Amino acid sequence: MESIRAEAIVKTFGDVRALDGVSLIIEPGELFFLLGASGSGKTTLLRCIAGLETPTSGHIYFGQRNVTNLPPHRREAAMVFQSYALWPHLTVGQNIAFGLEERRIPKPEIKCRVEEILEMVHLSGYGGRSIDQMSGGQQQRVSLARALVVKPKCLLLDEPLSNLDTQLRVEMRREIRIIVKENGLTGIYVTHDQEEALTMADRLAVLTSGQIAQTGTPEEIYKTPHSVHVASFIGKTNIIAGTLIDIHERIACVKTNGGIFAGHVTNPKWCPTPGDLVNLSIRPETWQLHKKAGDNPLTGHIVERAYLGERIQYQVETDVGRLQVVELNPHTLLEPCKSPITLYARTADVVVLEPATKGNY
Repeated sequence: MESIRAEAIVKTFGDVRALDGVSLIIEPGELFFLLGASGSGKTTLLRCIAGLETPTSGHIYFGQRNVTNLPPHRREAAMVFQSYALWPHLTVGQNIAFGLEERRIPKPEIKCRVEEILEMVHLSGYGGRSIDQMSGGQQQRVSLARALVVKPKCLLLDEPLSNLDTQLRVEMRREIRIIVKENGLTGIYVTHDQEEALTMADRLAVLTSGQIAQTGTPEEIYKTPHSVHVASFIGKTNIIAGTLIDIHERIACVKTNGGIFAGHVTNPKWCPTPGDLVNLSIRPETWQLHKKAGDNPLTGHIVERAYLGERIQYQVETDVGRLQVVELNPHTLLEPCKSPITLYARTADVVVLEPATKGNY
């Protein structure tokens, strides 16, 4: 296992600043996700770590080694690409063996290691098949096997599941995590898929405009976002505007068009004062529909509903705007009508955030 450290990484392409002073530490054995929208800088950062791009400034360390200017093959890292990057004229076994042949490994050892890795990725007996005889999921396993057979210390994955259908993606998520953990690898995984990140990552970083907006565990990022951008990007949320009335020990009292709300300030770097404009973030599934009393009451009426089996999704018109409310495992279905209903939100589920502005992520 090996740690990976990026220090103040800047990467420019002409006038475009793709990475703007990114710093992070990935612990040995972590499966760490880089998450963000297109153009956020996540793939550029991965390519800098892999050695496929050289930072304009800053340093990258694998353990204690400064690898900033080392070529990819000297970093003891292997990369799995979105496109699989397999050679169609080679068999499965030949594709997997290619990296070992480049390293001048003896042929008997190559044969043994290829057979071992095929068994690991559940493709025993497929070594003689051509690539075009393999399904998308099988090709992804071949791509993983080719990366793992060289026994890297770090595994870098660039949106490896984006070309697979939904069922295969779910299956491969579990397999990739098992492979990383069982082989003692440090893994970095780039994706824009929030569900992938939440279900697989030990920790993750949300990037936007070439900077890291927030780093944390999936639970920390989801439940305690530090900005409107992170709250809106990771999962769904309702954003409600208000004015801060009072704050005590990070619990804030906020006036909105729908009444007074209490919530908690999650960004440790932000210290709002009474009179400041703020935003509240309340996840759809945290609203309570069937209570007679509770924290943070808000009156409205249901205008739409969508039954989705394990949950029902309502659109509720209120004095603070139209809100999305999700009830999990519903026992009673409420009909859209003008009759008022009251929603409640626990103070622990109300996040108080600084309003989004340019440069504030």
